Amino acid sequence: MTVRNRKQGVRRVRAGDLIPHGSNWRKHPPTQRAAMEAILEEVGDIDYLKVVETPEGLMLVDGHLRADIQADSEVDVVVLDLDPQEQAKVLATFDPLAAMAQTNMDQFLALAETIESESGAIKGLLEAVANNERLPLPTEWPDLPTDDRSPIGQMTFTISDTQKAVIERALASVKRSESFDTDNENSNGNALAFICEAFNG
Repeated sequence: MTVRNRKQGVRRVRAGDLIPHGSNWRKHPPTQRAAMEAILEEVGDIDYLKVVETPEGLMLVDGHLRADIQADSEVDVVVLDLDPQEQAKVLATFDPLAAMAQTNMDQFLALAETIESESGAIKGLLEAVANNERLPLPTEWPDLPTDDRSPIGQMTFTISDTQKAVIERALASVKRSESFDTDNENSNGNALAFICEAFNG
């Protein structure tokens, strides 16, 4: 397969001068913004924003959230040679393709245990991934005090496929019928605790 290089060059520009793409369909909840802000603060800027040339100026194709967070800063952008139809393809598929990657949970948990962060947003993100939370994530994460708890808290069980189906139906039923007033953001954990409390009387 021959792959065309559509990158025309790299520039350093003020993020606030970049034009948002009119067809950008991705929305960024407060939790995502908080986690991105924490990563930028703790690690720094490690990626390029992707833009195209227009008569009005450089227009974003990817990186809208980072551009908004860093609006007053200079950032590196890679200028792409894409026509409007190709821009639409990138906008429609870039993030969904990345989301299709499967997770080796044992490897993720081992990686997460090595991460030190004072950010409640990063800790919440790690917990959400470890507990297989579906997107979108909760609209807010509590700002956890330093060393309040480890980023990952989990329980591991060995179950058969039949047991898995039974457990999933029970958790789904509880989540549909009950609301939980706890400090745990994980809906499966809350549902499991509810079932155990009912069993224990």
